[in-house]
Amino acid sequence: YREVVRLRNRLYDQGSLHSRRLAGPVISVGSISVGGAGKTPFVIYLGELLRQRGIACDVLSRGYGRKTRGELVVRSQGSARDFGDEPVLIAQSLGCPVVVGASRYRAGQRAEELFGPELHLLDDGYQHRGLARDFDIVLLTPEDLTDRLLPAGRLREPPASLARADAVVLFGQIDSDRLPLAGQLVWRAQRSLSVTEPPRRALVFCGIARPQGFIQQLREASIDVLAHRFYPDHHPYSDQDVRRLIEWQKQAGGEGFITTEKDVINLGQRLGELGRVAVARVVITLANPADVLDTIVRVLRERRPTHEKILLSSHSQ
Repeated sequence: YREVVRLRNRLYDQGSLHSRRLAGPVISVGSISVGGAGKTPFVIYLGELLRQRGIACDVLSRGYGRKTRGELVVRSQGSARDFGDEPVLIAQSLGCPVVVGASRYRAGQRAEELFGPELHLLDDGYQHRGLARDFDIVLLTPEDLTDRLLPAGRLREPPASLARADAVVLFGQIDSDRLPLAGQLVWRAQRSLSVTEPPRRALVFCGIARPQGFIQQLREASIDVLAHRFYPDHHPYSDQDVRRLIEWQKQAGGEGFITTEKDVINLGQRLGELGRVAVARVVITLANPADVLDTIVRVLRERRPTHEKILLSSHSQ
């Protein structure tokens, strides 16, 4: 697997494989791991920062787990089956256009035809090198530094691949001096959970990557976790799953459930059958968000000097 990744990247670096460029600038948010780095919450956070700056964006996503094909505009009240859980979550959170497609280039073309955004945010885009990007952001967690490449671990690429990023966002206690960087910007961020009115003696269930970290964060927030149940990432909940959760609550005696925003989308209309469910929202905070946004806009202006929308509408606040 390592050699396949190395060869593919070399072919792109040498120009043997080509990246296609959209009319508007592209900011990619990605990671070197399969899941659990916080890519989707970071996309939502960055989209909010851009909106506060007066920059209209859309989000391009693969739409992992959907059963549909082609390039589709996500409905905020749509289903994970039609659009994928993370695109629906982004659409609900940001209220901006979200377009899914196996080809993010074609998804971006459709977005430009329909919405005319000032720029595109590419969700989970670090390995999708078929679409050219103007700014590459990679998220890195402490777990990434001790993990192994697929299939033995969850890494898509080794840490050495960070060298092609423009900026690396560090979560947790990571010593940037020990990373294989080559002049990349280094930004520090924190990730926390917001849970409104969590039940006492909570039963926690989730279908996410690295779920043990979710449980740890809940306990660090002094939430009483009675027991937990894990499902595969992006799990599409069935009627049987819901019946088993209800039976679990009866047997365990929990006062209610806690789950994630993504799981709420995957539950769909079945959510109401579970009774009391508190939803845990991931909150991302950059150490210096205004400086980060200033840097991104400056680089976009340098790399896309003829793109008038960014030049005219972006201003510091």
